[in-house]
Amino acid sequence: MTRLMSSLSRPARPRPALSYREVGATRTPADLPEGYHHLRYSAVVGHGRAAFEAAGAAVTTWRMHRATGARLLADADRAAPGVTVEISAGLGPLRLGAPCAVIWTAHEEQRVGFAYGTLTGHPECGEESFMVHLEPDGTVRFAVTAFSRPTVWYTRLAGPVVPLLQREYARMLGRTLRRLVRT
Repeated sequence: MTRLMSSLSRPARPRPALSYREVGATRTPADLPEGYHHLRYSAVVGHGRAAFEAAGAAVTTWRMHRATGARLLADADRAAPGVTVEISAGLGPLRLGAPCAVIWTAHEEQRVGFAYGTLTGHPECGEESFMVHLEPDGTVRFAVTAFSRPTVWYTRLAGPVVPLLQREYARMLGRTLRRLVRT
């Protein structure tokens, strides 16, 4: 009886809230909100329908992120609206976590991917999309679109270094996805 009572009396943890207002803005990359650093990156990762499908699966099942060496914890095996994700980098107690929630997904004939937005507790606020496009000539292109700004002292202190690190991570994702598509 005591065990039953203690499990019933535990309060549910409140879900962290999104930490920015412009939810869904990465859906139209040409119109990113003002007041944020903008990132637009794209890379060719393959050619043909099979490469497109392999790239789309690697992006939407977290395989691409995990293959970079980042630790990724998600409450689902595939990106879907509402799924929470925490990506962290570093070693041991020096690991920095970045909680996010998937905002939107695309599973279309020529376009597959998702966007996640930052949750309270993330060192930045904003949104980032990871898309795979099948172009008319069969080229498979991976694109990252993001807008973000610092929310904590250490990302503010890092100043222009943070956007450089974000661009390098986008490049690493592109190289990783290209490798995954080839294998």
